[in-house]
Amino acid sequence: MGTIEESADCLLGESISNGVVYDSSSYSAKCEKLIIDTDPGIDDCMAILMAFQTQEVDIIGLTTIFGNVQTENATRNALLLCEIAERPDVPVAEGSPGPLKGGMPRVADFVHGTDGLGNINLLPPKARKIEKSAAQFLVDKVSEHPGEVSILALGPLTNLALAIKKDSSFASKAKRIVVLGGAFFALGNVNPAAEANIFGDPEAADVVFTSGANITVVGINITTQVKLTDSDLHGLRESKGRHTRLLTDMCKFYRDWHVKSDGVYGIFLHDPVSFVAVVRPDLFTYKKGVVRVETQGICAGYTLMDQGLKKWNSENPWTGYSPISVAWTVNVEEVLMYVKSQLTQS
Repeated sequence: MGTIEESADCLLGESISNGVVYDSSSYSAKCEKLIIDTDPGIDDCMAILMAFQTQEVDIIGLTTIFGNVQTENATRNALLLCEIAERPDVPVAEGSPGPLKGGMPRVADFVHGTDGLGNINLLPPKARKIEKSAAQFLVDKVSEHPGEVSILALGPLTNLALAIKKDSSFASKAKRIVVLGGAFFALGNVNPAAEANIFGDPEAADVVFTSGANITVVGINITTQVKLTDSDLHGLRESKGRHTRLLTDMCKFYRDWHVKSDGVYGIFLHDPVSFVAVVRPDLFTYKKGVVRVETQGICAGYTLMDQGLKKWNSENPWTGYSPISVAWTVNVEEVLMYVKSQLTQS
C-alpha cells in the first residue's frame, strides 16, 4: 500500500480473510486523522502496524508513554515502527517519563522483554523524535484541526491528562478518544482491582475520564475475549503478510508469558482490539455512564462506572460529570477475522 497524504481522501478497497470480505467503503469515505499514544509493547506494535495499513485512518503522529517499557524506549520503538511501516515522515513526540504524582513508573518488561519487542534485538532507528513534548503535540494538533483528530490511547493516560491541563479546550476539540484501559466488573491484570494502563497513572485516568471529552473505553474484560492461539500464530507466520514474520518473532516472548501467567497458549489482543474499536465500532456494544478511578489504597486503578440504574438521593463523586462510552460486548469472531485480515496484508 502506498503512503497516504495528510487530509487526502482514503482509497476505497477490500480485504479478505477466510472468505469474509471487508469493504472499507461501507464504513468511511474519508481518512480519519489519528494520533496514537503508545508504549510499544508487542501488542502495541501489532495495532500500530495494522493502523499504518488501514485505509480508514491517517496517522498524523505517535506520542509515547511509559508502561510496557520506559518512555525513552517507547520513543525508540515508535520510531522503529514508523521505519518498518515505511512512514518515517510521521512525527514521534516523547511523553512523560512518569505518572502525574511523580515517582518511578511501573514497567512491564517481564511481559514484553527488556526492549519491549520480545528481545529480538532490532537495530536502532535512524529517525529522531521531534522537539515538542507529547502533551504539547497533542494540544497543537487538535487546535490545528478542531473536531477532526481522534486519539487512540494504548498506555497510561499521563500525556492526555497533561494536554487537558495545558489547554482547557482540548477535551472539546478532540474528535474522540478511544482508550485501552480498565477492567469493568471484571478482575484486573495487575491485581484483582486494576488493569495495567489505569494502574500506571490512576490520577491521569480520572482526569481524562471526567474531562467531558468524547471517550470510548475498551477494557480488558473485552480484550481478553479475543486472542490468537498457537495455531493462529503459526498461520500468521506462514502467511504472506508484510510484517507477520517480524511480529511472530516478537510474539514468542509474549506468548510464553501468557502461558506462565494465564495458562493461555496464545496471546490476548488488547491493543489490536482497541484499534478495531476505532475503525469498526459496530463490532462492539456500549453502555454509557460516568466513570471514576480510585487513586489510592489497595484498589488504586479501579474503574467504576455509574450505569444510571438508580436515582441517587444526594450528590456523590460521580455526580455532575459527563458520561463516557464503555465497551460492553464484542463480536469476537468478526474482530478476530478483521485483525487477521489486516495483519496478513502483503
